Amino acid sequence: MILETDAYGEVEYEEEDLITFPDGIFGFPDLKHYLLLCLTEGDDTILLMLSTDRPEIVFAIVNPVIFCNDYAPSLSDAELSFLDVHDIEELSYYAICNIRGQENYLQSTVNLKCPLVIDPVSRRGMQVILSDPAYGYRHRFDSFQAVATAIDEEAEED
Repeated sequence: MILETDAYGEVEYEEEDLITFPDGIFGFPDLKHYLLLCLTEGDDTILLMLSTDRPEIVFAIVNPVIFCNDYAPSLSDAELSFLDVHDIEELSYYAICNIRGQENYLQSTVNLKCPLVIDPVSRRGMQVILSDPAYGYRHRFDSFQAVATAIDEEAEED
């Protein structure tokens, strides 16, 4: 299949590439199908989650472990049942980012409170709200010292 987008041109994909969120995600309950795209070929540090229902809707997402190496969300039995998994280890987690411009990129934020949880086998996902008070809605990139240092070093190399 081919998806026409204004920002990314033609995006070719197969139906099995889609991630399905049966209940949508917060603020977008009617958008159920997404593609994950790498910003740079072979680099999955930051991914784009492109809605195939409305291609103008795109989210920047990251694996939260990049920012918080001890990130350990706890899901309820109902959430595990919804995803049809029995073990939390079977799941992948992604956090939605709010990216600022290049000059202010360290002021960008990541939402560790409401991760996207995806079963990589069924490609079914949901967004959850974690009860752990350690995880907030807007963690600034520069609050994660190791990440901020690595980003600065990479920028100096370019």
